[in-house]
Amino acid sequence: MALTLTILDMAGGDVPFAGAAVYVWHCDAAGGYSMYSDGITEETYLRGVQVAGDDGTVSFTSVFPACYSGRWPHIHFEVYPTVDDITDATKAVATSQAALPEDACTAVYALPEYAGSTANLAQVALDSDNVFGDDGGELQLGTVTGDATAGYRVALTARVDTATTPTAGSAPSGGGGGGMGGPGGTPPGGDR
Repeated sequence: MALTLTILDMAGGDVPFAGAAVYVWHCDAAGGYSMYSDGITEETYLRGVQVAGDDGTVSFTSVFPACYSGRWPHIHFEVYPTVDDITDATKAVATSQAALPEDACTAVYALPEYAGSTANLAQVALDSDNVFGDDGGELQLGTVTGDATAGYRVALTARVDTATTPTAGSAPSGGGGGGMGGPGGTPPGGDR
């Protein structure tokens, strides 16, 4: 999966937020989060940082995230004013998630390494998800092209209000719904 986020500065009139540091993380094919899920707390995979270019974009290459119990498939991200700010979670100017379209999820979850994701996806809906439910994911639903064989390309434009004072806090223990770390649900394959 190739992920491209375009970060726009709302305070500047929706201009590209050049120089912003973007931290991205998501679960693996089994629904586990490195650093948080049992058995992988000492691992740091499926996490990364990129600095936005003049066009406000950052790009990552990763795997398609699983669907675990209670959550719609998603990718977490935080936006920081500069790369120097990224080691202090209180300096994040935005914390959000990119939702993934159902048709792409259905195709990927037919693969054997995603055992359990199909059943979990059948139990959730984008419009009732605890993060995306407010607007049915309208502002957070990524655009996806490609296929499960050749790979998917996910794109999302995120508008960030850089005029606000960061209010981020520390990560909740074990992850949480929209913040740092992990899911707040059971991985598709059960406990790790």
